[in-house]
Amino acid sequence: MITYIDRVCISQAAPSIREALGLNDAEMGKIFAAFGLAYALFEIPTGWWGDRLGPRKVLMRIVLWWSFFTALTGQVRSFIMLWVTRFLFGAGEAGCFPNLTKTFTLWLPKAERTRAQSIMWMSARWGGAFTPLLVVWIFSLVTWRNAFAVFGMLGIVWAVIFYAWFRDRPREHRGFNAAELDLLKDNEANIAGHAHVPWMRLVASPTVWGLWGQYFCISYGWYFYITWLPTYLQEARGLTLEKGGRMAVLMTGAPLFLGGIGCLLAGVLLAWLVRRSFSVTFSRRLLGFVGCTAAAGLLLWSAYIKDPWLAMLSMGLAGFANDLTLPGSWATCMDVGGRFAGTLSGSMNMMGNFGGMAGPLVVGYVLQFTNRNWEITFWLSSAIYFLGGLCWLIIDPVTPLEITEEVKGPSHEPVPA
Repeated sequence: MITYIDRVCISQAAPSIREALGLNDAEMGKIFAAFGLAYALFEIPTGWWGDRLGPRKVLMRIVLWWSFFTALTGQVRSFIMLWVTRFLFGAGEAGCFPNLTKTFTLWLPKAERTRAQSIMWMSARWGGAFTPLLVVWIFSLVTWRNAFAVFGMLGIVWAVIFYAWFRDRPREHRGFNAAELDLLKDNEANIAGHAHVPWMRLVASPTVWGLWGQYFCISYGWYFYITWLPTYLQEARGLTLEKGGRMAVLMTGAPLFLGGIGCLLAGVLLAWLVRRSFSVTFSRRLLGFVGCTAAAGLLLWSAYIKDPWLAMLSMGLAGFANDLTLPGSWATCMDVGGRFAGTLSGSMNMMGNFGGMAGPLVVGYVLQFTNRNWEITFWLSSAIYFLGGLCWLIIDPVTPLEITEEVKGPSHEPVPA
């Protein structure tokens, strides 16, 4: 939740930042893209770092780093300073979700991991969904510059508590009993210490390319919700805090709020489909394809709905459809990657954040050179969403890559959540 609070707050502060620093649309697009670029570049190294050292130390470093640069965002005085700060913020936050995924491979039996992913992503989305109201409240108390310092403090508190409580090896945590440890005996192979990753096996896998492609596509469209959406609502829909009240601000969080419900529902649907004798492969492909294609249609439709509230409902449902894909994507990384789940999920999230970098940047340039034609941005995002759905058709979400040199065995489908 804190991850998304710190990530989303800049979208609400964007109008004040643009005014204070004198930024145009293209420059603001570059500021949004700086986070995505750094986040993408450092995903694999930090995911691998978690595989090597364990997630406890890595997650504490990640959260302290991004909290510092969240606070520093409020002190910038120029475009260059802001771009560098956001780039370093993205570099610090990179690897968070791969390392959280790594913790699931250590602390949870395989049958519980998909459900855990759905709850984790629901929490993240809802953290971002309620950030607009949180930002408005904080802005009523302090300036936008000081607000970033307040948000930065949240991560510092979390890091201290987490590091004191969490352990990479469940058997080293005094809260585990013998019966629980027996349930986790198969997780010992996922413990840290595996430095060598045979990259050629990853690069040669159609499943990995499918995971990369679909995550790039959904992130391209989704990043609009946490970057340009407040600006779009003000300029194209006339929804501001002054005209629409707090409900207008709350609606900017609709795609993330409904996305959180989509994450939770996806975990339930995947389990329900498997209980109805559908395979895990079919179930994950189905939700991935339907989620991406529905997001494409709903997002494009929202651009042509006259009523701004109905338009936001359609866009919120696009966020819901988008997030039907998330639990299956990350569960696939755990099942396919095994003890290299951190590295594989890091590579998927890297490609996703290249999409997250491209989306805000393209929107900024489209607005700059088309006299602020928002419809073009929606057509582009919808087309890319649809391509993400096609990627799911080549993904085998259950067969392990067996990317370690020691382990070679038959393909199998994991027990569903």
